[in-house]
Amino acid sequence: MLRCAALGLALLWAAPAVTAQVPRLFPPAALRGELTGVAPPDVLLNGKPARLAPGARIRNEDNRFEVMGQLAGRRLLVHYTTEGGGQLLDIWILRPSEIANQPWPATAEQARAWQFDPVSQRWSRP
Repeated sequence: MLRCAALGLALLWAAPAVTAQVPRLFPPAALRGELTGVAPPDVLLNGKPARLAPGARIRNEDNRFEVMGQLAGRRLLVHYTTEGGGQLLDIWILRPSEIANQPWPATAEQARAWQFDPVSQRWSRP
C-alpha cells in the first residue's frame, strides 16, 4: 500500500505542470492603455504622466498581484480603472488573447458611447 502511494506521488511530481488560464472578467469601467513604469508610484499612461493610487492593485498575466516596483522600466498593454481623483486603482497586464479582444475603449467617452456585454467581455460600436 505504501509503495502505491509513493508511486502516485512520484508520478504527480514528474507530471508536467498544466495551468489553465481562467478568463478574466473586466468591469465596464476598465479602459485599455499603454502603461510605462517610471518610478513608483509614477507611471506614464499613453505617454502622459499618471500616478498609482494608494492601495492600487496590479494583476499580472496570471492574475497574480504584483508590487508597484515590478512596473519600473516596463511598457505594457493594460486594462485599468481609476479612482475618483483620477489615480490608477486597478491594473490588469493583458494576455495575448485579451489584447486580441478588439475593440476595447481607450477613453471614457468611447466607453459611454459603446455597448458592453459583460458575459462575452466584448464591446461593440454603435
